[in-house]
Amino acid sequence: MNELTGVRADPAELAARAETGSAAVEDTLPHNIEAEQQLLGAILTNNDIYDRVASVISEKHFFDPVHARIYEVASARIAKNMQATPVTLKAFLEDHPGLKELGGPSYLAKLAGGAISSFAARDYAQIIYDLAIRRELIALGKDITSKAGNVDIASEPKEQIVEAEQALYKLGEQGKSETGFQSFLRAITDAIEVAHAAYQREGGLAGISTGLRDLDKKLGGLHPSDLLILAGRPSMGKTSLACNIAFNIAKAYRRGARPDGSEGTVNGGVVGFYSLEMSAEQLASRILSEASRIPSHKIRRGDMTEEEFRRFVDAAKELEACPLFIDDTPALPISQLAARARRLKRTHGLDALFVDYLQLVRPATAKDSRVNEVSEITQGLKAIAKELEVPVVALSQLSRQVESRDDKRPQLSDLRESGSIEQDADVVMFVYRGEYYKEREKPADSNLEAMAAWQEEMASLHGKAEVIIGKQRHGPIGDVPLAFEGEFTRFSDLAQPWQEGESGY
Repeated sequence: MNELTGVRADPAELAARAETGSAAVEDTLPHNIEAEQQLLGAILTNNDIYDRVASVISEKHFFDPVHARIYEVASARIAKNMQATPVTLKAFLEDHPGLKELGGPSYLAKLAGGAISSFAARDYAQIIYDLAIRRELIALGKDITSKAGNVDIASEPKEQIVEAEQALYKLGEQGKSETGFQSFLRAITDAIEVAHAAYQREGGLAGISTGLRDLDKKLGGLHPSDLLILAGRPSMGKTSLACNIAFNIAKAYRRGARPDGSEGTVNGGVVGFYSLEMSAEQLASRILSEASRIPSHKIRRGDMTEEEFRRFVDAAKELEACPLFIDDTPALPISQLAARARRLKRTHGLDALFVDYLQLVRPATAKDSRVNEVSEITQGLKAIAKELEVPVVALSQLSRQVESRDDKRPQLSDLRESGSIEQDADVVMFVYRGEYYKEREKPADSNLEAMAAWQEEMASLHGKAEVIIGKQRHGPIGDVPLAFEGEFTRFSDLAQPWQEGESGY
């Protein structure tokens, strides 16, 4: 029998307590009653200890239901800035059947009197938390077994796997969000580390390079925890630009020793790409078209010369080792999208995430309006970026009102369906190709003067594109000129006259 309380001394005592309803849990489950007693005693002796352990545990983590109730009442009083002592708790607990069995309110005094060391309270809290997680794992395992054994046509095995994975991750994430307030010194230290990383790259980038020099100069690279929206009308090249950037990041991937001594990504990164519109094969064809410089329509039709096919195969071999992972599951709910991103980070690592495109993601639950659904999706994507500490680049459609204006250049008000896209995003970029619109303004062949002017304008716009940065939390807005090769669906740096002879990075 436990010297302090007599809790869980033998099976007969356990059975007696179970009859009172205070402990209906099997004694074989992992638990440590002594740690619970020591922690409660420390809190009842010194209420300040509660603040040190509140971020680690709650009443649900206690194995003994009597202890859970004592902690619940004590925490409620402390939260109201009232004293939680054996005397003040007596009135709230003296009628509790489980406490009566342990000796009534005198048990509270025994807890306080038996507390040995308050300095170890956080260790006790961690022990209690860890054992609670083990019990939840056991319960989750039983639940998975039970559902798997219940052969029901409405419950597909694949859905059960996803549910189990989400439940496991949710369980694994418990207790991780112990952020709260941090000192300004710590915040300054983090800021200095980011600036130092950029300085080490000779004033280059604080984030991951996009592989496009002029875009990097404007953005400073893709920053961890940022949500970047890449928007545009159909045929502007949103997917092509996203593919180019994703490929550039994966191609540059290198692992090694970081400045802090840890092992990890030192250049480029592991990329996850959700292709909700195109199949993985179509996306791979686009990337291979860029890498091999063979027009994508030739790849689709297989209309290649022997030399082109050899180049195509060589490019494919070169890309085999690229850490670019594609998920082309259509209409993914935001909850599953998050779960799969977490799994990718656990299994292969993850440094950047792309979603093509935002409007094809489903909310976790149906909402009363499309605006609220899009709002949930953008907030979910931002949460993924912060949780996994990776940049998330989400593509977005623009509303048709762009087409009704004389000036077709997109602006923030053109973002479709919800103002939350603009609010939640750290960066909003638009892809714009003036050549696309000018091509549709071709005058009649008989109007020679207009045709000449049109041809001159087409020549000045040919092969050019712009990325318009409409919002950026970390830096300036403005336009970034790029070159666009439509046959290879490839964006690249636009060589300016004064840049001739420069070698790039």
